Amino acid sequence: MSLAIVHSRAQEGVTAPPVTVEVHLSGGLPGTSIVGLPETAVKEARDRVRVAIQNAQMDYPGRRVTVSLGPADLPKDGGRFDLPIALGILAAAGYLPKESLANYEFLGELALSGELRAITGVLPAALKAAKAGRSLIVPHDNGAEAALVSGATMYSASSLLEVCAFLRGAATLPVAVTPALDGPTIISELDLADVRGQPHARRALEIAAAGRHHLLFVGPPGTGKTMLASRLSGILPPLNEAEALQAAAVSSVAGQGIDFHRWKMRPFRAPHHTASAAALVGGGSIPRPGEISLAHHGVLFLDELPEFDRRVLEVLREPLESGRIIISRAARQAEFPAAFQLVAAMNPCPCGYAGDVSGRCSCTPEAVRRYRARVSGPLLDRIDLQIQVPRVPLTELGAAGAAGESSAVVRERVIAARERQQQRAGKPNAVLSNREAQRDCELTTSDRGLLERALDRLGLSARAYHRILRVARTIADLADSERIGTAHLSEAIQYRRALAGA
Repeated sequence: MSLAIVHSRAQEGVTAPPVTVEVHLSGGLPGTSIVGLPETAVKEARDRVRVAIQNAQMDYPGRRVTVSLGPADLPKDGGRFDLPIALGILAAAGYLPKESLANYEFLGELALSGELRAITGVLPAALKAAKAGRSLIVPHDNGAEAALVSGATMYSASSLLEVCAFLRGAATLPVAVTPALDGPTIISELDLADVRGQPHARRALEIAAAGRHHLLFVGPPGTGKTMLASRLSGILPPLNEAEALQAAAVSSVAGQGIDFHRWKMRPFRAPHHTASAAALVGGGSIPRPGEISLAHHGVLFLDELPEFDRRVLEVLREPLESGRIIISRAARQAEFPAAFQLVAAMNPCPCGYAGDVSGRCSCTPEAVRRYRARVSGPLLDRIDLQIQVPRVPLTELGAAGAAGESSAVVRERVIAARERQQQRAGKPNAVLSNREAQRDCELTTSDRGLLERALDRLGLSARAYHRILRVARTIADLADSERIGTAHLSEAIQYRRALAGA
């Protein structure tokens, strides 16, 4: 029977659903047809594959070739199916033993010369192939990425001829390996010790890291807001292997590649304020991840927050709560992870100097109100810590100024606090449900009265009530306290006052 079956995988969001490539040769006029909802790039594979086989010194079958990509209702795009289609045609024509294809999955785009070109989205496919118990054969340039997955053997090949020789048993393929790393894995290249002064903001940064809380810095230009935000990833706990693979899978799907010296470093994304909604959350006719997904398990920094288009900022509200984003198009739908930690910075007014001791601000109260209204109340309500960052005295900036603690020292306290949260609830405090927050954030009667008075005075919502409880729980964890004390609660309330009533 002139039928061959080859295993491959499509790309759908950050998942890699299985695709069965079935090739059948029959009588009739010579020609090749590809069915199974192929996009344009997949339809063009028939020409690339034919020429690649001929340039590999093999005869293309002079018969009717039908290629079916199943399941038929799953859209297929890109050049990733070139290699499995070519192998299926060769196996159906008798050039390759069909039984040799069963234990492998194949991905790769073919050049006309028969060389294999790199593709995107290899890491999700490697994870799924390992789970299915099959080895994966990919282009040489994708080998190191596939080798990040443990528990299965990944092979890399440079050409169609190499793969054919391997399947015939006439040669071996190199096992894909990650490049040797010199020295320890980089956590962050920026140190918190570089920040002079700002003890209040440094404390808020540590609390945000310890509980994975969202954070907003408000202050005049040049006070260190960006400098502080850029050092958050350096005090966060290192990514474990599962988290690192998830973050790397998003980068792989986005076609941004993986830096193997930094692949366990938490992502830090800082899009410009002119970014569109699609750039921020993802989109396109073939959905691709946006900045919030590229910041998965890391930090999304939005500088000059009010300068972003308000409609762009509003798309953050749901992902901030759910940790994922679903992009729906007429023909397809894709889900991307978006468990990011938001850090934002803004000036207090259009000129930037409202409340500064210099008295330089010339903005009217109405101008200040309009400026702050560019960021909606519902979005601000989802930001746990809102901190005023005042100007640093010149005496603290020079060599005589005392250096603060290094990132390594702060990170040790953050890791200890995260471990307490993991043992208690299995998750950071910021993502506790309301029921879990009531369970783990029990207050005394007097402290509950203090919180109720603060909510009434500051005009805060029920959401803010639970967020204050979670922040207080994190402060108690940093203090190694089993219960939330009055001091912990009072400090948590203070972190909601930067823009309260604005």
